[in-house]
Amino acid sequence: MPLSEDEQRILRQIEEQLQRDPSFGRDIKPRQVGSRRAVIISSIATVLGLVFTIVLLAVSPYLSFVTFVASVVALVVAERHVAAIGEAGLNHLSDSVRSRLGGSAGSRGE
Repeated sequence: MPLSEDEQRILRQIEEQLQRDPSFGRDIKPRQVGSRRAVIISSIATVLGLVFTIVLLAVSPYLSFVTFVASVVALVVAERHVAAIGEAGLNHLSDSVRSRLGGSAGSRGE
């Protein structure tokens, strides 16, 4: 079903407003919160998975492959949590620097 002229006009207005709003993408991006406990657990799981991969090579290459894939998944989980912790830490650091400098951090050296 095609849109009416009024609906098309309204849609264009909404698109223009969203294009002019620089904080739109930042506002809808969900914040990820990393967990140090999850980093530790998934790191241990990665190491154990690699150890089991080596041990299971003597038993079955298929089981060894499965444990290798599991260790890669655990490594990806750890990396995501580390990245979220790093991003949250950087955001906290930049907020504290801005509050100490009174919001004029970008005006030096000009």
